[in-house]
Amino acid sequence: MSENKRNYFLLASLIMIWGSSFLLTDRSLLFFSPEQVVTYRLTIGALTMLVISIVFSRKLLLPLRSWFHFSIYAVIGNILPYLLISIGQTTITSGMAGLLMAFMPLVTLVLAHFFLPNDKLNIYKVFGFVIGISGVLVILGPSINNNSNATFGIFLVLGAACAYSINTIIAARLTSYDPIISSTCVLILASVLSFMIWPETLMLNISDIPLLSGSAIILLGVLPTGIAAYIYFIIINAAGATFLSNINYLIPVVAFFLGAILLEEEILVQNIIALIFIISGIFISRKKSKQ
Repeated sequence: MSENKRNYFLLASLIMIWGSSFLLTDRSLLFFSPEQVVTYRLTIGALTMLVISIVFSRKLLLPLRSWFHFSIYAVIGNILPYLLISIGQTTITSGMAGLLMAFMPLVTLVLAHFFLPNDKLNIYKVFGFVIGISGVLVILGPSINNNSNATFGIFLVLGAACAYSINTIIAARLTSYDPIISSTCVLILASVLSFMIWPETLMLNISDIPLLSGSAIILLGVLPTGIAAYIYFIIINAAGATFLSNINYLIPVVAFFLGAILLEEEILVQNIIALIFIISGIFISRKKSKQ
């Protein structure tokens, strides 16, 4: 297999893995609390990456400054968004959650304008952001008008998208690290902090866990939390961030239709319209202004 084909294979794998995370979260929440989902997926993800780091002979003995950076990523890029998504999915479908997360790159481009000197807004980015916001409003409007509980969940998932965006900006400004080491250390810190925040998650009788939710939480930890981080950095190193950015178009589509097909979630016309608006906004925002 050529390097180009390998990169596309890895990209497709990453899209499917991350796209499935919302479905797996939904099934995990049938038994586990949102706090348990966060803690267990991080712990399983950390163990997965620890095995990978051992296989590739990576040493995790790093200076204190590095661990401070990793702690920022652990909270803003892992614990906080995972918690917001998990709580949010108690009131909205997995497909809607995946669709809303597509708003993340649009938030990132606005933050980048203020915090990254070489990534300023242009007419395409502004227009793309407006189109993307319109898609979010298409989802949000009916929920607000109906005083639906879904409104709370929508805002929580949008908050998770903002947390991911902030984490992306921070990562761009801080020191870069070996991908295996950074993903392993971040997940280890995030899992330890989760147990410190929610010590009651340790009180669990494994024999009480149903097969469906137990399988879902294991897959959620191993694949979207652990393996996906490793694939992500392989693509970044081999093909670059621009190539990787293609995932933003397809992850919400995968999440939306997995929910509809496997969980029989209702496909609402407003959600299809919103999906088109948000994906179009991302596409437009990536166009370059003519010099």
